[in-house]
Amino acid sequence: MDKGQESFESLKKVLTKAPVLVQSESDKDYTIYSDTSHNGLGFVLMQDEKVVSYASRQLKPQERNYPIQYLDLAAVVFAVKIWRYYLYDYYPGKANVVAEALSRKTFAALRMLDV
Repeated sequence: MDKGQESFESLKKVLTKAPVLVQSESDKDYTIYSDTSHNGLGFVLMQDEKVVSYASRQLKPQERNYPIQYLDLAAVVFAVKIWRYYLYDYYPGKANVVAEALSRKTFAALRMLDV
């Protein structure tokens, strides 16, 4: 098989195979990789060198005029915004008052529907 055919087969394999995401583990560290071009921003959230999540977005027309350093910063800010739930610390039990209140409200609403 010549080099061109090998490259084609390799590319075909990568494009037709579904990417496998792993379940994140809250006790392990996360790493965010970002890539910036003058067309869009791309991000990958990884844990132990395995992909947990990925995202990308196109640049807005006014962002196409930004210097590359600003686009790099915009990529980091956007990635932290969309993955903040992964990156914030876990609050166990009563310390997580907001989630506790929401879960109790939902349970009470379900109980009323059951009557």
